[in-house]
Amino acid sequence: LFSFLVFLRYQIYYGYPLQTYLEYPIIIAQDVILLLFILRFSGNMKRALFYAVTFWGGWYMLTLRKWIIDLAMNLCTLISAASKLAQLRCLWQTKDSGQVSALTWSMSAYTCASKPWAT
Repeated sequence: LFSFLVFLRYQIYYGYPLQTYLEYPIIIAQDVILLLFILRFSGNMKRALFYAVTFWGGWYMLTLRKWIIDLAMNLCTLISAASKLAQLRCLWQTKDSGQVSALTWSMSAYTCASKPWAT
């Protein structure tokens, strides 16, 4: 969610055309809804306010200075890679890929494969 937030804010900040970042608000909305479902069904809805405040605070803090948004954009690759490693570590430890959705992995692979050809 952090990476998508940074990508969206970066694109808006530098005035990129809407077509280049239109997918990010949709992805962010999906992630927020998923996070709310997770919090709801795990009984931690009180944390939703904390996440909402962090989300909005991060949104405005990113553009306080130009170097903040640039640094955040450069760190996104590291953060994305770290999250994938954490997911793989969890799969390795549990030795159970039953919670991995074939649809989710297929959509992710399609998105990654289509990025080099998107202009």
